[in-house]
Amino acid sequence: MTQEKRAFCLRLGCLAILAFALSACSSAVEGPGGKITKVKYYHLMPFFTPQTTNQTILFERQHFIYGAVTKKEIVDRFGHYYAFFWKADDRTGPVTIRFEYQQAKSGLSKRVQEQVVDDIHRSNVSKFQVVGPEYQNSGRVIAWRVSVLRGKEELVSQQSALWN
Repeated sequence: MTQEKRAFCLRLGCLAILAFALSACSSAVEGPGGKITKVKYYHLMPFFTPQTTNQTILFERQHFIYGAVTKKEIVDRFGHYYAFFWKADDRTGPVTIRFEYQQAKSGLSKRVQEQVVDDIHRSNVSKFQVVGPEYQNSGRVIAWRVSVLRGKEELVSQQSALWN
């Protein structure tokens, strides 16, 4: 085998490994009628401020506290923030985004938040939060599941590793 062929095979092998690695790292979940492309999560914890000078890390905390003036307002902002990025194959008619979750102090009971989306775009974002008294009384979210539904039909869903 010549040096040129060896270099070509090496490049081809590296490209195959790179393609495999990128597909394995993809967080997109596809269902029969849609796709959840990304889940963005933030836990605004009480009594914790990141010890860093990196402005991008500090910005996220400040973003969620922005506008809170009194101590009670700040405490009511503590909790979990989720943003689900999703797409639906058929953009006609409304869909329901259902966010189910369990909290540390609530035992096995599951709680639900829902949003109805009438105007479906090519790419959509649905945001949910577990904050305030609900977070203070029942604790942190330990497991969650999000579903995109049209009527009774589930278009796509994704869940955390601890969801059962």
